[in-house]
Amino acid sequence: MSNKASGFLAEFKTFIARGNVMDMAVGVIIGGAFSNITNSLINDIVMPVLGVFTSSVSFADLALEVGPAVITYGNFIQAVLNFLIMAFVVFCLVKAINSFHRKKEEAPPPPPPGPSAEEQLLTEIRDLLKDK
Repeated sequence: MSNKASGFLAEFKTFIARGNVMDMAVGVIIGGAFSNITNSLINDIVMPVLGVFTSSVSFADLALEVGPAVITYGNFIQAVLNFLIMAFVVFCLVKAINSFHRKKEEAPPPPPPGPSAEEQLLTEIRDLLKDK
């Protein structure tokens, strides 16, 4: 195996060993499950309401026949709406997380502890010695 290939494999092994790869994998799995929720929101709630305005129950039924080809532009509209809703939800989540981190960073540091009894006594002794 060449030096470049072994270096590539070593770099890949280091990448896989990092914790954030596992975080990314969990995110992908949750994102897949979340897409089912989004699809249900679009198909079961949004599309029937929009279907009232288009005289059809679902955008998926919208199609254009050009010769033998059928262009199902309704599916495309549905996919765009899915994307926009998903992007909006992700935007709201990121905004909430950023707001949480900003509040955490803006919190004032705790005040420094006052001098201990020992330090106070030594300060008094120092002041008395200065006065003499």
